[in-house]
Amino acid sequence: MARYTGPKVRMSRRLGVNVFENEKGRRAMERRPFPPGTHGRNRRRNAGSEYLAQLQEKQKAKYIYGLLEKQFKKTYDEANRMSGPTGENLLILLECRLDNVTFRAGWGSTRPQARQFVNHGLIHVNGRRVDIPSFRVRKGDVVSLSPKAAQMIVIQHNLDTVDRSVVGWLDRSDDKHQVTVRDLPQREHVDAPVRESLIVELYSK
Repeated sequence: MARYTGPKVRMSRRLGVNVFENEKGRRAMERRPFPPGTHGRNRRRNAGSEYLAQLQEKQKAKYIYGLLEKQFKKTYDEANRMSGPTGENLLILLECRLDNVTFRAGWGSTRPQARQFVNHGLIHVNGRRVDIPSFRVRKGDVVSLSPKAAQMIVIQHNLDTVDRSVVGWLDRSDDKHQVTVRDLPQREHVDAPVRESLIVELYSK
């Protein structure tokens, strides 16, 4: 499984966003809201070239959704072939990943944790076990916890404490153990702090 294994807090501080959505990163961003390094406090985060701004937006999207460069570029190319704005298409494709749906359902406190749940075979799609985080859900798909997962303390803890509101393109069952893809996500449903237009500009060069 290809995933980023480097320093997470430093990456979040460099990009100015808690891209891994963990508590450690949140506390670090509150204590030191400036880039890492000896001169980080005196470094203006927004200073730099247009290319730097474009690159940082791409890096944000990659780390938030847990993709490496090759997979991200492949997803971008697919979004570029679709009709409609390429940037919005890219975010929609990323939102439809199974690990992201697991996160949106409130079963995982972070996207990396949700990805781990998928890898361990704890998530079912239309009643069948799926252990591929990049699996893309479609309209009408029913995503549910496996019987084992429904009894796990960590998942129940997330449902009780995180209490994340379900986005408008998903319907959640009363017991919170199942979500149905009511429709494909729209741009207004994506709350990731990413300016997708800069990503398009970067890849269009």
